[in-house]
Order: sequence, then C-alpha cells, then structure tokens
Amino acid sequence: MNHPSYTRGRQDKDLLAMTIGAAFDATVARLPEREALVVRHQGLRYSWRELAEVVERHARALLALGIESGDRLGIWAPNCAEWCITQFASAKIGAILVNINPAYRSSELEYALKQSGCRWVICADAFKTSDYHAMLLGLVPELADAEPGRLQCERLPELRGVVSLAANPPAAFLSWASLQASAASVPVEALAERQASLQFDDPINIQYTSGTTGFPKGATLSHYNILNNGYMVGESLGLTEHDRLVIPVPLYHCFGMVMGNLGCVTHGSTMIYPSDAFDPLTTLQTVAEEKATALYGVPTMFIAELDHPRRGEFDLSSLRTGIMAGATCPIEVMRRVIREMHMSEVQIAYGMTETSPVSLQTGPEDELELRVTTVGRTQPQLESKIVDSDGRIVPRGTIGELCTRGYSVMLGYWNNPQATADAIDPGRWMHTGDLASMDDNGYVCIVGRSKDMIIRGGENIYPRELEEFFFTHPAVADVQVIGIPCERYGEEIVAWVMLHPGHELGEEQLRAWARERIAHFKVPRHFHFVDGFPMTVTGKIQKFRMREISIERLAQVQSG
Repeated sequence: MNHPSYTRGRQDKDLLAMTIGAAFDATVARLPEREALVVRHQGLRYSWRELAEVVERHARALLALGIESGDRLGIWAPNCAEWCITQFASAKIGAILVNINPAYRSSELEYALKQSGCRWVICADAFKTSDYHAMLLGLVPELADAEPGRLQCERLPELRGVVSLAANPPAAFLSWASLQASAASVPVEALAERQASLQFDDPINIQYTSGTTGFPKGATLSHYNILNNGYMVGESLGLTEHDRLVIPVPLYHCFGMVMGNLGCVTHGSTMIYPSDAFDPLTTLQTVAEEKATALYGVPTMFIAELDHPRRGEFDLSSLRTGIMAGATCPIEVMRRVIREMHMSEVQIAYGMTETSPVSLQTGPEDELELRVTTVGRTQPQLESKIVDSDGRIVPRGTIGELCTRGYSVMLGYWNNPQATADAIDPGRWMHTGDLASMDDNGYVCIVGRSKDMIIRGGENIYPRELEEFFFTHPAVADVQVIGIPCERYGEEIVAWVMLHPGHELGEEQLRAWARERIAHFKVPRHFHFVDGFPMTVTGKIQKFRMREISIERLAQVQSG
C-alpha cells in the first residue's frame, strides 16, 4: 500500500497541565508591570497586575451572585474589556462561559440560553442594529418586576438574572458597577478555595456552531482544550512578552478568545482590541500607533485592509507575524499580506470550533509556496488522517475527509449525545466534514467542504480550485464559487465576484479569460458581481445563503 494519509504532530512540546486561572496567575507573577490589555475604543490600558486586580474583583462578584462551579454564565457583547475580564474571572471560579453571538436575535438567543441552561447573562446595552435590553425584556418580561438574582421565568427556567454593561441600565438589570461592588462581600480566601478545587479537564466554555441546517450545537470545551490550543498557536508564532497582538476578530469565537486572548496569556504578549467590531481603517491605525508585531484576521479582513484607500498613510513595519484563518485563504491575498503589510512570518491556521480550534498550522520556517498553498502540518501533540467514505485511510495525495484526534477535540456537544456520536467516532476522531489531501511531507491542502463539492455532468469540481484560479485575474479582489441545481448537468457553477476598487470587468470578459485557461466544464455558467458576500460575524462565508440567492435570481431572470 502507498504511504497512508496519517501524521502525528511534534511531541517535543509539553502540554500545559493547569487551569486557565493558574496560567493567568503565572503570567501575572512573571510580568506584573508589562502591558497586558489595550482596548482602544474604550480608552483602557491594563498592566498584568492591574488586569489581575479587576479579574479577581469580578470573580469574587460572580461568587456573590451564587454562581457555582459548572454553572453556565452567558456573555452577549461585542469586543470590550469586560468580555476579556469575564473570560478570565469565570475561568477562576469554574463557571462555564457561554459565548453568545453578538448578531443573535431573540429566537437564537432564547435557544442558546435554554439549551445551555444559563443562570446569568452579561450583556451590552446594544450593538449595531440590536437593542439587547429590549430583546431580553421581550423574551423575559418577568425581568421587569424581578429582583436581580431572583428571576423566575417559565420560558427560561434556569435563568436568575441579567447584568448589563450599560452605565445606567433599566431597573430590571443589575449594572456592572453594582455587580463589582458586591465583590466586597466575598473574602479573597473563598475565591482561592474555589480556584484550587478546579481540574483542568473541567468544561469551561460552550460555543454554538453556526450550523447551516437545524439548530446550532454547543461545542463544549475544557480548560485543557483551549488553554493548550492558544499556547501551541502562540508557540508556532514565536510569541513572547515583547509581542503586541492586534485582535480585530470577535472574542465570542475561538479565533478571538483562544488564539488571541489565551495565546497572549500563555506567552505574556499584549492583547490589543482596535474596536468593538472590525473596521479596516481602525485596525490599520491601531497597528501603526500601537507598534503591533502581530495581526489576526480572516481573508476578507485582510482584503479590506489591503484595499483601503488610506492604507499608505500608516507605518505597518512593526508587524512580523500573524494568522490568516477562518475561511479559505486565497494565495494572492497571502502574497500581498507578506509583501505589503510586512508580515514576513504570517501563518495559515486551520481548524474548527470543535477542535479548540486549530489542528493544522504552517510554520515560520515553511517556504512561501507551502504557506500559500497548504494549511500546514499537524499541530504538536495532535494527529490527523484523511479517510474515504468507508472511514478507511487513503494513500497520500488522495482526496478524502480530514479527521483530527488529540487534546484539542471537544468534550462533546452540550446535552446532545447523538450529535456528539455523529461527529466523534469510537476512536475519538473528530470528523471535520472537510475534503483534503496530504502530501509526502505531511502538508495538508483543503479542497473544500464535502457538501460544497460540485458534481457537474459526472465531473467533480472543487470550488477552492476555481477560487484560487480567479484570484489570479488582476481585477478580482475576492471570489466565491458555488453550485446550483441544473436539470441537464445535475449542477451548474456560479461565481460571485468582488472587484478591486477602480477596476471594471464584464461577465463575458471574465468568461472568455477563463475559457482560455481552464477546462471548459470548470468555467462558471453564471457570474454575479457583488460588493460583498453573506457571512457570519466571524467572517465565514455563508455559501448556503449564496445558493439560495443565486437560485432566486436565476428564477427571476427566467420568468422575467
């Protein structure tokens, strides 16, 4: 048999056998006066000692609410200092932090709170077009008359109260300031006793996956899962206490709270939040003014930064590294990030929420071609394999489903044993649903989602391949390829195309250009020129929504 598509990551880096609280305390003790957190839009800066003081106060305040180890604590807010403080305070008392997507509306909020059994929720007052106070009062009218901590609600039977980050919230909500004041009623010894009782295998975080069908599932992650993943990502980047990481990605997702916050905590690096939500200009300003050495983002963020008309005003020469992840990383965008943003050591990371999230990563020593054409090799202390539809390992170079095993695999989906069994097989392999191939040196190339593969007239067509091809056109800034139903061929190809500012390109021009360069059956039947793509808050492209829109548009044209 040919060499199998299986690899085990390096074993020379030990895993951290400690809780998140213990890791946080260790960094505070080592670097008390170094800058820990900068929150630009709130005008806040904390040294590690100062951050430790507010985290401890918040942890004692949460104990004052009666929150026990294993209780679920929801947080529904955009990026802010309070989010970070809550992350570490909840870890110190063993409360399971439930990350609620800032874009959720009432029905999604109700599902997450009920399914996880949240006892308390910490929320912002509003974000973009969402009025969080109004949504909560509409969902839980009993809040208006309940004393904080004594809420009784049939719709959400386990919820006891809501803390608001607003300076003067409605009477129904406990204010952040009032909560902090309650810390005085809890002795320091009580917090130390609680923290000492925790185990690193305890669940500490629930993240709801943005499923395209059915209800979201709550990936349940332990201290061990996410602390070590943040640590290993930071190790690959070579982070130290001298690094300053700009984090424009959402904290509610693993990219922000694990690869960002925990990657910094385990290495003593500075966490920098440019704004409450991504803005390319603010991110560029922050990198320049804070002399950042590292920057995170999904491809659409980097594209927006590269194409911003004012980019040339900002000195980005302090940058050396960072991560592009969360979606397919176009080769041409990667080359521009290295060349134009000075990120010579930028890396690609691949993973999923259920694997904490990173399972494959390129390295700073990898040649440019590997960093722009693969997602790297298996992370230290993890295993990867690629299997066929029968679950058998395929030979190197053969496309199959990518599976991950090791410390990063979630404990399971919260209160959903069937979904857990469907995702994690008896050998504890997490099935990703992604199609991939592995080369002779263990580098993995992601071809696409198994459900996204297009079968046109019996030919298998991988959207990733076509997307990379169209990126080579000088006018194309971003592109996404999908398949839609077709009576004659089974499926037809549709390309959604964003152009660089100042460029013009017609459908027939692009089609003619493609016909000269790729096989005829790969040339899209339809092109949609757009200003943006439907996507989640984390920057993941919603291809299912693109299919729906494309089908609707085609039907309108045909009936028109």
